[in-house]
Amino acid sequence: MAEAERPERIYLGPHDLLAGRTLMPITVSGHHLLLVRDGERIVVAERACPHEGADLGLGRCVAGRLLCPRHLASFDLRDGSVSPGWSFRALRLFEIESESDGLWLRT
Repeated sequence: MAEAERPERIYLGPHDLLAGRTLMPITVSGHHLLLVRDGERIVVAERACPHEGADLGLGRCVAGRLLCPRHLASFDLRDGSVSPGWSFRALRLFEIESESDGLWLRT
């Protein structure tokens, strides 16, 4: 899709989309992403670990960090930075907006 044709926001669903869950895999425009609840905050992250592609949907969220189920590296949910001792790129995070009609992903 050309840049000019890409929407600014994509509707993800209602506010209770996670309904008591911490992690929820989603696919948006062909991209595999992960909705992550960290307390009251909801973050959207890429689903594959940047190290070896492990499915982060099988990991867990603890104290503001998303843990990789394969190598136990973790990612800060504020900026995607990887835990000390690992030397690969940060996890891609995407902006989410909570509006009166539900959750939106900013593209």
